[in-house]
Amino acid sequence: MVETGTTQSELSRLSGVRQPSISGFLSERVHLSDEQLDRLLSCMGRRLEVVRRQVVPELTRSERRSWHLHRQLSTRLSRTSFEQWQPTIDRNLDRLRKGVTGQPHERNLQRWRELVDRSDLPGLHRVLTGLDRGSIEMREVSPMSGLLPDEVRRDVLQRAS
Repeated sequence: MVETGTTQSELSRLSGVRQPSISGFLSERVHLSDEQLDRLLSCMGRRLEVVRRQVVPELTRSERRSWHLHRQLSTRLSRTSFEQWQPTIDRNLDRLRKGVTGQPHERNLQRWRELVDRSDLPGLHRVLTGLDRGSIEMREVSPMSGLLPDEVRRDVLQRAS
């Protein structure tokens, strides 16, 4: 915007994007999709180039250990194992709901409940292995405890250290 001399008001008129949304994006309170950002840039004679490359995420020790454990669960998750696990998962969800307060934990427990109730295996795989902040936070209130055999759990934790 500085290079092109475009004000927020002018960009809003050119793009049809509300000025408060532009202001929110500039102050990093609002996240725009690549498509939305490309649209704004095109109004200023620019284009968005997205470069894909792998990056190693920065995880705390606890987040990394949790990811390894849940990843191991994901390798074992199938329609059959899910049916066997469901009573334990349901008990864990009930126990967690009684002991957890505040956001985002309550919301994440609700998301777990919805995934389990729908038997949404692809969704469960995404949460079990995801490295996005939402998946990491969901694993903080995971109802998957008690599903891995002790020897497997110990092995995973030893390799994760």
